[in-house]
Order: sequence, then structure tokens, then C-alpha cells
Amino acid sequence: MDFTFIDYLIFAAYAVMIITVGLWVSRSKKGHEKTAEDYFLAGKSLPWWAIGSSLIAANISAEQIIGMSGSGFKIGLAIASYEWMAAITLIIVAKYFLPIFINQGLYTIPEFVEKRFNTNLKTILAVFWIALFIFVNLTSVLFLGAKALDTIMGDGSGNLIIVFVIGLALIAAAYSIWGGLSAVAWTDVIQVTLLVLGGIITTMIALQHVTPDGGISNGLSYIYNHAGEKFHMILKKDNPQFSNLPGIAVLIGGMWIANLYYWGFNQYIIQRALAAKSIREAQKGLAFAAFLKLIIPLIVVIPGIIAFVMFSDNLQGAGAVFSASDNANNDHAYPWLISQFVPMGLKGLVVAALAAAIVSSLASMLNSTATIFTMDIYKPYFAKQSSEKRLVNVGRMTVLVALVISGLLAPSMGSFDQMFQYIQEYTGLVSPGILAVFLMGLFWKKTSTRGAIVGVLASIPIALGLKFLPIAMPFLDQMMYTCLITIIIIVGVSLSSGEGDDDPKAIPLLRKTFATERTFNITAYAILTILVILYTVFW
Repeated sequence: MDFTFIDYLIFAAYAVMIITVGLWVSRSKKGHEKTAEDYFLAGKSLPWWAIGSSLIAANISAEQIIGMSGSGFKIGLAIASYEWMAAITLIIVAKYFLPIFINQGLYTIPEFVEKRFNTNLKTILAVFWIALFIFVNLTSVLFLGAKALDTIMGDGSGNLIIVFVIGLALIAAAYSIWGGLSAVAWTDVIQVTLLVLGGIITTMIALQHVTPDGGISNGLSYIYNHAGEKFHMILKKDNPQFSNLPGIAVLIGGMWIANLYYWGFNQYIIQRALAAKSIREAQKGLAFAAFLKLIIPLIVVIPGIIAFVMFSDNLQGAGAVFSASDNANNDHAYPWLISQFVPMGLKGLVVAALAAAIVSSLASMLNSTATIFTMDIYKPYFAKQSSEKRLVNVGRMTVLVALVISGLLAPSMGSFDQMFQYIQEYTGLVSPGILAVFLMGLFWKKTSTRGAIVGVLASIPIALGLKFLPIAMPFLDQMMYTCLITIIIIVGVSLSSGEGDDDPKAIPLLRKTFATERTFNITAYAILTILVILYTVFW
């Protein structure tokens, strides 16, 4: 089905609506000049439902929708562990990490490093995060998003990828440069609504076409009966994808490293919680995001499995599209389903939902890049006495520079087999060491600055060494061992270089700090119960 004039009109209406709303909510009140807190933390005014929506909108982007659908095509439901275990992780972060961060009055995660350790380590991590956001996250989101739109709205040849990269960048820039986190967070409420609605529509329509009998329930039965091997959460060693998701170790090993790092110490994620009205609102927002995480596999993984069944049955020419000789075509799964089966009008809405996921993540990453550069590098090193207006302007300029760099690099990325897994693997070279430093800094009072610096610097050669060992080791296992070895190094250096006393900058851990209200506790237990049921059914 071709993209029609009506579809283009609906897509254009989405772009205009998002830009308009973003600019409207970011307007300055009469007589009030926008401060750094307004720009980078939305004036600390976000309610729980905006926080939860914005978290999911920032998280679910091209790498999830396109990349995870591609992994669903190749691996199956097991890839959903990233989503379902994220739900547990969000509960842990809300209860044990967030209260400490908010009590510290942080703008950025590197700022915590300075308060707990020293300025040098903060600067090292700030530079790392800026580089990661620009050269990995922003670039991959732009590339995957443009690739998807080229498949749906173009001819899939790749000739329009540069055009779509520019288009996505301009939409994100139009409101995020001016409005800061406030514009990003409030537009995310609309974006996540579109995302869920568009995802459900795509899944339901695809299920109706996967079987000659039609119907959603028939479609579910058909894909389960024809691709039963794709519905196991825990892979066996003889599964060719075991190296990506190493069986039971997914539940007790490296998956925790990936999730705790991402949800607990990733600036563009945790920044929403730091902008909450209160700690209680922040915790409820993370619990809401955890609930949304439970349904995400329905709209990003199941479509990949549907495409696999169509490929196996060679329906609608799927055999040619997902050629076994071209593994990179796994990532065509989601856009191909939209282009083939979603009817006129609805296609414009679904593509708008896909664009919403891409643009919201771009805007989030851009704002967080600007926050870290402005507050952790520019202000302390170049202009300690900067005015609020100057800091806001530097943040806006940083957004623009980051977008230009990532936009120039995106078209040259090429194609990778399972882009989602690729991003996880290469981020995993550095995240275990950083996670180890944060965990020890938060919860072990004897952790010294020297131990933290030695640990984080040693973690990268350790990760590279494990990656290039002559034995085959799943990258999630590499992450787990890297984190454990880094923790041992931090403990050893801290004990050998200190007097055995608690570090003067250690965080006081009081029982009342981790107390949570009844609504949060009930939600947490409900989410844990649902997850136990899901893993039991699909083990």
C-alpha cells in the first residue's frame, strides 16, 4: 500500500501539533526570565503521569521499535526480557536510588559523582556521556528512524535516508532547542499516547493478515502454533541466539547490569525524575513507567514474530524482503508490516506514532547532552559566575551542535544485524564499570575516590579483554564479570589506600530515606506478580 496524500496530511498535522504544543508550554511567563532550573529541570514541576509518560517516550525510540522488532524476528519473545526486567529495575531505582539523588538536589548524574568523589572523576564521566549520546545514541536513533521512514514513505532503497534524517532533526530541534525539558516532557505525554495507539493498531492489523482465517485471536494462535520456538523467554544453550540472551543468566546476570545502568544512571532517563514536584511524585512516575513497560513487548516484539511467520510462509512477498542472505533485513520487520498492511489514513497515524517515538527520544537526548555540557563542563570550567540567561543560551547552542554532528554521521552508519543488540553490546563495554562506581559510591561508605577512579579506568580494558578472549562468552556475561571485577578492584584499592574508616563524602543511609507510600508499594507488588506469571507462562 502506497503512502497517500491523506497519510501525508495526517503526518504533517502531527508535526505541526507537536511543534506548536512544545513551543506553547515552553513560553516564558510575563516578567519571568527562563532560569537554568526551568530549562534543564522543567522548573521541578512535573507530575507523576508526565514523568512516567516522558520516561517511556524517551526510552522507546527507533532502536526499540525497529531494532527490537528485528530481534523479535530473529530471536523471538526472549528479547522482551529487556522490557519486562526494566519494570523491576524501575521499581528498584524509584525506591533505593531516586531518594538519594533528589535529596542531593542534582541537575545531572555527573554532579553526584562530584559530590561523592571529586571533580576530576565527574569530568571524565561527563565527557564520556556527551560522546556516548552524540556518537552512539543520537546517531543510531536518527539512522534507524530515517531508515524506517524510507521503507514506509519512500521505496526502501535508502535514497531518502538523508532527507528523513534532516526532517527528524528539524522537528526535534524546533521545540527542544527553545523550550528545554519542559517542552520535551509535556509533548512526550502526546508522543507516548500516539506510540501505544499506533503500536497496538499495527499489531492488531498484522495479526489479522497472518492467517487465512483472519481475526486477532486466530492470528495469535497461528503464530504461536507456527513459531512456538519464538515464545520462550529463557533460551537453551543449543539455541543459535544463546550468545545474545544466555539462558537463565538473563535473570540473574548481566541483564541487571544493563538495566540498572540505563534506568538508574542514564542522564536522559533519570532527568525526568529529578524534575518532579516531589520525591513521591517521582516514585509514582517511575511505577507508572514500569506498568507501561509490561505492555511494550506487545507493540514492539510481537510484530517481529508476525513478520517471521510471514517470512516462513512467504506471505505477501515476505520471503524476498527478509532474505536469509541479508541479516540486516531483520530490522525491516516493523516498517514492512506498516507499509504492507496498514490501510490509508491509519498508516499516516501509525507513521506519526513511529516518528513520535523517534523525535521524543532525540529531544530527550539533546536536552540531556546540553544539561551535562552546560552544568558539568561549561559552568565550572569556563564561566563560574554565568548568569541564568547565559547558561540557558549555552544549553540551546549545545543542542544545535550535537544535532548537527549526529545528523552528519547518521547516514554513514550503514546496516547492522540486530541494531538493538549492537547498541547494547557496545554500550556494555563501559556501562559495567560506571555502574560499579555508582553502586559502591551509594551503598558502601568506605569507597574512596582513588578506588573509584582506578576501578572505572580499569573496567574498559577488562571489558575489552573479556570480549576478545579466545573462548566464546555472551556479552551479557561479559558485562556481569566486568562489573564484579571492577567492584573487587574498588574494594581492594579503597581498603589498601585508606585508614579503614568511612569516606568523609559517604552518603548517610537512613531508614526513612527509603520509605515509600502505600500506592507505590501496592503498584510494585502488582507489577512483580504480573512478571512472575509472564515468565512462568512463557518460560
